[in-house]
Amino acid sequence: MPKSYEDSFIKVAGLIGGPDYIVIAKTLSSAENSTDEEIAILTDLKINVVRKCLYDLFGRSLITGIRVRDLKRGWFVYRWKAQHDQVEPFVERQKNKAALRLKQRLNYESVNEFYHCGNLTCIKYKFNSAVQVGFKCQVCNLTLNLYDNAKLKKALDWKMNEIITEDNVD
Repeated sequence: MPKSYEDSFIKVAGLIGGPDYIVIAKTLSSAENSTDEEIAILTDLKINVVRKCLYDLFGRSLITGIRVRDLKRGWFVYRWKAQHDQVEPFVERQKNKAALRLKQRLNYESVNEFYHCGNLTCIKYKFNSAVQVGFKCQVCNLTLNLYDNAKLKKALDWKMNEIITEDNVD
């Protein structure tokens, strides 16, 4: 039975790689056990685009490939199949990675004191670096002042908690 775009496998494929991935995911959902060449014909996509997408989805464990001998040519080909049951664990892994990165950034922002000149295009300096440059911005030569990162820390904490407490994929 063909899956609609509301299918989480197709949504995730689209988020990973865009329109080509959506087309290929839809094809995999409706034509299981297809070869890369068959998928290319069904989608009107170039074979190298199809293979890149398939290998990417395979590397993320969202599809599986079974190696079989092509009876016409005599060489081995892969028959690809969507693993719909792997979508939720994949999304959970991605959420956990994102939450961990946010937690690390929040910790970095919390344990360091920063200085900045006020120009949006200039960098923030940690205290030790600011001391080394004499509290002068190395880009614009303005004086470095203590940078209040409370809003950034609050935003990082909010986003981290939102990811952790999110209940569903959709």
